[in-house]
Amino acid sequence: MNQEKHYNTLTEYYLNKYNSKVAKIALNANFTCPNRDGTKGYGGCTYCSKLGSGDTAGDVTLSLAEQYNQIKTIILKKWKTAQFIPYLQAYSNTYAPLQTLKDIYESILKVDPEHIVEFSIATRADCFTKEVYDYLEELNRKIPLTIELGLQSSNEETGRRIHRQLTNDEFITCVKELHKRNIQVVVHIINGLPEETKEDMLKTIDFINDLDVEGIKIHSLLLLKHTLLYEEYLKKPFPILSLEEYVEIVTQQIAKLKPSILIHRLSADGVLEDLVEPKWAIKKLVVMNEIDKHLRKWNIYQGDNFKQSSHHH
Repeated sequence: MNQEKHYNTLTEYYLNKYNSKVAKIALNANFTCPNRDGTKGYGGCTYCSKLGSGDTAGDVTLSLAEQYNQIKTIILKKWKTAQFIPYLQAYSNTYAPLQTLKDIYESILKVDPEHIVEFSIATRADCFTKEVYDYLEELNRKIPLTIELGLQSSNEETGRRIHRQLTNDEFITCVKELHKRNIQVVVHIINGLPEETKEDMLKTIDFINDLDVEGIKIHSLLLLKHTLLYEEYLKKPFPILSLEEYVEIVTQQIAKLKPSILIHRLSADGVLEDLVEPKWAIKKLVVMNEIDKHLRKWNIYQGDNFKQSSHHH
């Protein structure tokens, strides 16, 4: 654990593992999601943007190779010796027939085999078939694979409220299937969802500790224009976390989090013209610094309050 940072950072993990700067390249392969195409629902989760949370990903009008190279060029100006992790970010990236997935994944990995060290795929826990799991297992033998899954909250009531259309059991099953195949899992959670209490947000950490996943991404709810959540908010505003509240909650979540879990991020990329609230999310570095200051001030380290719970699923 880093002395500067009181938690397990991704940067340090990659530096130790690959001995160089490793950058993720977010790509948009123009997938959809079962919660948009009518399989489970229409319109997606209430907070999801029209870009399927891929707002900072590559430009979908370009081919994946072009998206990759465009971003790579920019990064190499900053870090000459960087290695890369292509990251399929927008929508649900295992949600297509197996052959389509194979074509897309392999075309990406072919773009730059020399500098691609890992491959990261964001999706939903209900977007897998047995064939897809088995194919991913095969792929993971060729290149280390990480699957990123949106949980958002372990409170099923919240899940219904945000139209997640996904049960905790489906989530647990998916993580078990991936782990059986030695595939790493990163879980995304959102703090500040409507009607959630601080207890709910801390319970979500317990749920994640029990799943024994490899990584976590935490961010605040971003209220974006053109989302169902924004329409709800206009009719009936709900409280949005202040920066102080967010920092306080994240600090307690870090203290509760199993020490081995890598923290991939603690704040959203809020550079969106559609962002309504919270305005503080735009200043990502400020948010990160406030969290660091708070941890140092109270001398809190990741895992200080971690207790492996007795109830295993």
